[in-house]
Amino acid sequence: MNSVKPFLLILALFIWGPSSGKSPLPPSSEMKTSYKQKDVLKIMEKVADWQFEQWETKGSKWPMWDWTNAAGYTGMLALADISKKKSYFENLVQISEKLNWNTGPRRFYADDYCIGQTYSILYEKYKDKKMIANFQRLADSIVTQPHNESLEWKNSVRFREWAWCDALFMGPTALSYLSTVTRDPKYLNTAAALWWKTHEYLYDNTEHLYSRDGSYLDRKEKNGRKMFWSRGNGWVMGGLVRVLENMPKNHPDRKKFEKLYKDMAAKIASIQQTDGSWHASLLDPESFPVKETSGTGFYCYALLWGMNNGLIDKHAYWPVAKKAWEALASSVHPDGMLGYVQPVGASPDKVDKNSTEIYGVGAFLLAGTELYKFIPKNKNLVKK
Repeated sequence: MNSVKPFLLILALFIWGPSSGKSPLPPSSEMKTSYKQKDVLKIMEKVADWQFEQWETKGSKWPMWDWTNAAGYTGMLALADISKKKSYFENLVQISEKLNWNTGPRRFYADDYCIGQTYSILYEKYKDKKMIANFQRLADSIVTQPHNESLEWKNSVRFREWAWCDALFMGPTALSYLSTVTRDPKYLNTAAALWWKTHEYLYDNTEHLYSRDGSYLDRKEKNGRKMFWSRGNGWVMGGLVRVLENMPKNHPDRKKFEKLYKDMAAKIASIQQTDGSWHASLLDPESFPVKETSGTGFYCYALLWGMNNGLIDKHAYWPVAKKAWEALASSVHPDGMLGYVQPVGASPDKVDKNSTEIYGVGAFLLAGTELYKFIPKNKNLVKK
């Protein structure tokens, strides 16, 4: 595959300009982070174990089928694939059993069937048809919907269409994984078609970023730049690589998805902050001068995935991913809680070291898993 060469990244930095955000935290280069596989796995397990312990002792503040938890499950499933602990898969099966393998109650609301990713991935491992039966029936009805509404943010359109950028992590990913495990391309083809509908409405071709929804298309930050939310675009990049993960090389939309990925990767790399993170507002980081780990986690994940799959040049992007991982690892508390996660919202907002949410954990674990895969094949690069 074609790679984004280092000089293209430098060109992107020249065009878009270096980040001007100032952080009260020291540059991540001053932080000591281990890049041994065993240590990466150790901190991942520490974060996951803290989350499972919280559920066991305090319960979840969100329904277990909810998008918040479903995004967390994606990271836990990725960790389960590389960990020797059998409990991760077992715990996720138990959670799913208690839900009777059902999605959320709102039939065509992407947030409510984000958990379909979990069911498909577990089905691929255990081959128990009940794991995907309910979601597949729902997906069949999604495929047959006309999806011909305007994406204007009114009339509760989110319950019928992918009218907000977060939905690109929730909906197309769930359909794509189902397509893979059932070997039925109709789910992936629907995911691709609906992705581009959302893209045409929310994507800024100049900034190479997505507005959160139609109500944000003309909103500006304090510095006069357009408002682009970090986690919102993190949802997009996380969803983008998960769709690509399930898209055959000869799929007619493959090259279009790859180009979008490369364009966004170059933009995201060009606006990384000196602390290695991306703050809540991508183009006005000074208004939100503290690192934010959910967006950062998804960017780190997406960039490492791109390097692992030959889509972007590892020499150009490894320094970006390395700093991002250091920002993430330094946000883990001694007990395993991941801090600096922006609470549930729809736009840039304040965050602090004690802010945590399960979707941030999911992003952290996805990033860590890709780093774990990257290390053994790139030992000389990682040591630099």
